[in-house]
Amino acid sequence: MNVKISTLPNGMTVATEQMPHLESAALGIWVKTGARDETQGEHGIAHLLEHMAFKGTSRRTARQIAEEIEDVGGELNAATSVESTAYYARVMQDDVPLALDILSDILTDSLFDEEELEREQHVILQEIGAAEDTPDDIVFDHFQAAAFRDQIIGRPILGTRQTVKSFSPEQLRSYLSRHYSPDKMIVSAAGAVSHEEIVRRVEEAFAGVSTPKPNIPAVTPARAPASYTGGEFRQTRDLMDAQMVLGFEGRPYYARDFYASQVLSLILGGGMSSRLFQEVREKRGLCYAIYAFHWSYSDSGLFGVHAATGENELAELAPVIADELMKASEGITLEEVTRARAQMRASLLMSQESPASRAGQIARQLLFAGRIITNEELMDRLSAITPQRLAELAGATFAGKMPTLAAIGPVAALPSLGELELRLGGTAPAATRTAARH
Repeated sequence: MNVKISTLPNGMTVATEQMPHLESAALGIWVKTGARDETQGEHGIAHLLEHMAFKGTSRRTARQIAEEIEDVGGELNAATSVESTAYYARVMQDDVPLALDILSDILTDSLFDEEELEREQHVILQEIGAAEDTPDDIVFDHFQAAAFRDQIIGRPILGTRQTVKSFSPEQLRSYLSRHYSPDKMIVSAAGAVSHEEIVRRVEEAFAGVSTPKPNIPAVTPARAPASYTGGEFRQTRDLMDAQMVLGFEGRPYYARDFYASQVLSLILGGGMSSRLFQEVREKRGLCYAIYAFHWSYSDSGLFGVHAATGENELAELAPVIADELMKASEGITLEEVTRARAQMRASLLMSQESPASRAGQIARQLLFAGRIITNEELMDRLSAITPQRLAELAGATFAGKMPTLAAIGPVAALPSLGELELRLGGTAPAATRTAARH
């Protein structure tokens, strides 16, 4: 690992890692802003802006953007998440300057043409409709909304039909100017790249973009702190199977138990050898798919279990999952910890063989940790995680805690949130719980 980092005069960070023997490169611009930074009236604008960035500049039409990158066999894409937005490309070594020029062009000179905006709004409305028709996808949106009830962090990234249709070019420009400042942007590249050349080209391309001075009052409102509420969402639909997510508050990026939570999720539901897969799917046959996950944000997180099953199995499935979570607080074996460490180590090292994965990893570490976390440091942190610590973490995460439940499909037989809470050692009556039922 040999990452080079430079900070430009305007505050933008450039980070690169040259990967020997590669003839291609992955590069992109990651911005520390996402759906969570929208105001109440901007729901979905972060995602819409990401789409509109590819719809034409003063130098290139939308078609020319697509043709120029594909003429050299490259790829261009973008993604919006809760706390960040990324614009990235994959090209051959000689075409890195072209990719950088296109990326800088779309982020500094997008036109936001009204006709293009209308077309792209229609495209996103189709995305919203497709998500609603995909239960195993939309159930996670409802899970997030129930976990962070009535908060911006709990809203779906795509927005709503009403908000998406309401945005104007002026609103897009306002959001861009408030959130896309150089001090919140990371240019990251990996593969066949030259750090000095990328620094020079980025500095030229973004020379006219400056970071607000410290003595000027911020025009961007501060993020509202996340407040985990727990709760439930149920939607009865005439489907062949039921999609269910049961979860709890997790750990933020900076928390002591962030990596321990990742390890715990692997032990519980990270593969075919995991506890939930073996007990729930293999031994009892209560579902056809099950896994655990841990999502982190800057000030909170979510630890959850997703399962897909038939209507007849649902009544037994949820209590068994709850029981398995509680069993984790009673003890974790050294064998399980060793296996989870190996999974994390292999996943990390394998991902570093891909320039696209490596560029993204570098950018995310700089955005959310403020520095590069070396493989050696990560391995040391994993080695410090003991079975006892994981058992204590399981107890602190699950036992007596307010759960979040989201379910879609034939869910009439699913136990109430209050019943599951009692099974997890809680005492609050079900009547006190907020639920959304459709």
